[in-house]
Amino acid sequence: MIPRYSRPEMVQIWTPENRFRIWFEIEAHACDALAEIGVIPKDSAKAIWANGDKPYTPERSARIDEIEAVTKHDVIAFLTELAEHIGPESRFVHQGMTSSDVLDTCLAVQLTQAADILLAGIDRVLAALEARAFQYKDLVCMGRSHGIHAEPVTMGLKFAGFHAEFQRNRRRLKSAREDVATCAISGAVGTFANIDPRVEEHVAAKLGLKPEPVSTQVIPRDRHAQFFATLGVIASSIEHVAIEIRHLQRTEVREAEEYFSPGQKGSSAMPHKRNPVLTENLTGLARLVRGMVTPALENVALWHERDISHSSVERMIGPDATVTLDFALNRLAGVMEKLVVYPDAVERNLNQLGGLVFSQRVLLGLTQAGMSREDSYAAVQRNAMKVWQEGAVFLDLLQADPEVTAKISPAALAELFDMGYHTKHVDTIFKRVFGKA
Repeated sequence: MIPRYSRPEMVQIWTPENRFRIWFEIEAHACDALAEIGVIPKDSAKAIWANGDKPYTPERSARIDEIEAVTKHDVIAFLTELAEHIGPESRFVHQGMTSSDVLDTCLAVQLTQAADILLAGIDRVLAALEARAFQYKDLVCMGRSHGIHAEPVTMGLKFAGFHAEFQRNRRRLKSAREDVATCAISGAVGTFANIDPRVEEHVAAKLGLKPEPVSTQVIPRDRHAQFFATLGVIASSIEHVAIEIRHLQRTEVREAEEYFSPGQKGSSAMPHKRNPVLTENLTGLARLVRGMVTPALENVALWHERDISHSSVERMIGPDATVTLDFALNRLAGVMEKLVVYPDAVERNLNQLGGLVFSQRVLLGLTQAGMSREDSYAAVQRNAMKVWQEGAVFLDLLQADPEVTAKISPAALAELFDMGYHTKHVDTIFKRVFGKA
């Protein structure tokens, strides 16, 4: 988590000040519930809010760190510093609770806060992709498989496909947010032996969470594994878009390119360079986020009611994965909002192979005219290879091939080379993706 790849709104979630504030609210809400059911005096619960409800500043964080240097326990250090503000009533704080009740519930709040920011980032990506999809809905371009020219698509269809993918990612993240938003205030091994389950229900409601059905000493880590795995999937989708743009920006292709701003430099050695640095950066960031998924999966299997092997992992991947993905989503949105498309280059590449993109339609035409599929394939491929090797025009070769013209007249062959044939269902696809065309 370095400033170069961080946005302040997401970074703030993981600051000590935000964490300690959430810890305080967990403890204070728990005291309210304990007072309501008669375990502690109601005046004491009010005093805890009145004396403890103060901003967590860097100075307070430093004081907690100072105490932790002695106690070697972060939650005890927090409670000790809090007692310095609350006074005698602090004896009622943390009644019947264990450290994980605070830590895990806090992490749930932080992850939901992070998810909300990530969802906003996905929405920005979706808006940019939708705008580009409709802008270039009818711009016919070369579709490629294995990196080789295949059949025509449209530039808008490329962006529509990415949009559909990010729609799925949004649903995945919403589901992961819901599953990770659970609260545990259940005591040392999750049995509620020393604290009433109503306390957990109260705290959960106040923090916008749900009570965890069975929490042992910790919230089950399959929830967190799903959350981070979802972040990994989203990162892969970011790379999916980035790889497409990187290819389209290659000099030999140059159908689209990242916006190159006035004064921008592409190379310290070669003044002519315009490199796809933003999308290359996105590929790298996606690798980092995916790299944090496996440790989250390995956190699921903890010993008995709890060990802390997951703790160090989550202290790192919680901030790093969310901050990195947040930055990547907004960088991708910026790339798409300013993407430059070159229609002339698109058309040039579309015509580069002398009409070979219509080979399947000719193949189907021959089979429909009575020729066997094997013979049709051989006839079309025979002529297609001459285009590859000699640079000839595909339609000219077919119209001069007696085996082909015995089945389809030269005029009928020309009709098969109709670009509109490949784009006739674009509106149907757009309606499926966007609900409109």
